[in-house]
Amino acid sequence: MIFVNIFNLADGVKMKQKNIAALIIALSAIGFSSAASAQYVGPTTQVTITSIAEILKHPVDDQPVTLRGYIVKKVGNEKYLFSDGTSEIRIDIDDKHFANMKVDAKTKVEIRGEVEKDFLETPEIDVDVLNLVN
Repeated sequence: MIFVNIFNLADGVKMKQKNIAALIIALSAIGFSSAASAQYVGPTTQVTITSIAEILKHPVDDQPVTLRGYIVKKVGNEKYLFSDGTSEIRIDIDDKHFANMKVDAKTKVEIRGEVEKDFLETPEIDVDVLNLVN
């Protein structure tokens, strides 16, 4: 009788350990999935530049920009001249950003990206997003 109770107790401990392990795994999965989808959406001190004139006046490498205007012409491999009405600047757009879009010099677009300012070179915009503007 004593041996039966010890075995029953041991089986109960094993069952509790399995339940605790399963609970820890489940809670970890929930924690990882919620952490992966979290993002900060509050205010920021970083200012997004919205005109080429501002960029050319005070170029800051990796400064985020959002510009509306026209892709005036192609000047090289994935390099274009962009105008927003204040000035013109060279932009670098990967071909993948043109996915099924037909863009010419009369098509108004919005570009989002960052300023690329290398030493002793004129700044250009590395475009991350290209959207048509109605």
